[in-house]
Amino acid sequence: MVMSSRTRRALALALLAGASGAGIGPCAAAPAAAEAPPERAPDLVLPVPAVTIYPGDMIKETMLREQSFPPTFRARAAVIDAPLAIVGRVARRTLLPGEPVPVNAVDDPRLVSRGTPTTMIFEENGLIITTLGTPLQNGGLGEVIRVRNTDTGRIVVGVVQGDGRIRIGDMR
Repeated sequence: MVMSSRTRRALALALLAGASGAGIGPCAAAPAAAEAPPERAPDLVLPVPAVTIYPGDMIKETMLREQSFPPTFRARAAVIDAPLAIVGRVARRTLLPGEPVPVNAVDDPRLVSRGTPTTMIFEENGLIITTLGTPLQNGGLGEVIRVRNTDTGRIVVGVVQGDGRIRIGDMR
């Protein structure tokens, strides 16, 4: 049987129409794609206090938990997004459970406190001199602070060391 080109075209159109109506063929993919839910952005996971943390408290890992926030969450201020950035630091204000921790709500621990006598150390070429000094400001590890020498009353600048002493002279 010989078919004309017109007959072949009509037959092809009829087959395509029947295939799409039966859920087979390229036209069937369009409804399935429309039914798929739109991709949702991943939740924002932030460390939050598990308990109330008061000003001056050293923050421990056991005091924190992770909490999911919707992707549309926008904090009023910059917040800390990693638990390691909080652990070992000191709260500057009360931190409430379940609330993200603002960057400016925590501080490095202070090794020396203003007005509390501490040891000053000068070391050069094997010569070590120690004396008492009174810090004129609070200081954490590696911070440069002003200290009043208790013997002479002279104000010097020193670097806070890990053991709470203040190194004066060579600032390495």
